[in-house]
Amino acid sequence: MRLKLTERDMAIMREITRWRFLLARQIKILCGFSSQRACDRRVKKLIEAGYIERKYLIVGIPRLYMVTRKAVQTFGLPYYTPNIRIEQVRHDIAVIDTATYLIYNKGIDSTSLSTERDLKHRAGFGSTKHYPDFVYTNDDTNFSVEVELNVKKLSTLERNIKNNFKIYDVQQWFIPNDQPKITENVTSISKKYGGIEIIPLERVIKYVRNI
Repeated sequence: MRLKLTERDMAIMREITRWRFLLARQIKILCGFSSQRACDRRVKKLIEAGYIERKYLIVGIPRLYMVTRKAVQTFGLPYYTPNIRIEQVRHDIAVIDTATYLIYNKGIDSTSLSTERDLKHRAGFGSTKHYPDFVYTNDDTNFSVEVELNVKKLSTLERNIKNNFKIYDVQQWFIPNDQPKITENVTSISKKYGGIEIIPLERVIKYVRNI
């Protein structure tokens, strides 16, 4: 029997598309399911219909859910992701959790949010320019968000901060407490540029794991 699609089904596929992939728990939150069981049942239907696939890529990280080429072609979705960069998975999960934290804990309008993928698409995917992990607007203020898990060269970090400073009113840097060097470097560079907030990533993790 052919699957009768609902608006929530489309929301699931659009949400997965904008982030490249989602975990099951992230689909449940971002797409408004009342329980993980209900979410998993519906996602299973979409997998059986050939619109979503799931892959287990890294030990210790749950399966990733992605849209298929069939879904992109059938529904005119803007992106297709045939391959996931293994080295980016943990970072990308943290980015999605950070967006979830801002939407649900801070009341950010999700429709004002543009992902790095959206920004690159608008500029042309050939662009080598750095883009924030995502950006959003709140009360006429433009925010850029960076989730930083690993220490970067100081010159690279300053270039990224400088580029963000030229475009956005506020930069929010989410950094884990076990990476004090990153916090030290961002704090040092922030003396040259205004509008920089440093937020512990643990605050995000604690919140989203309890939704």
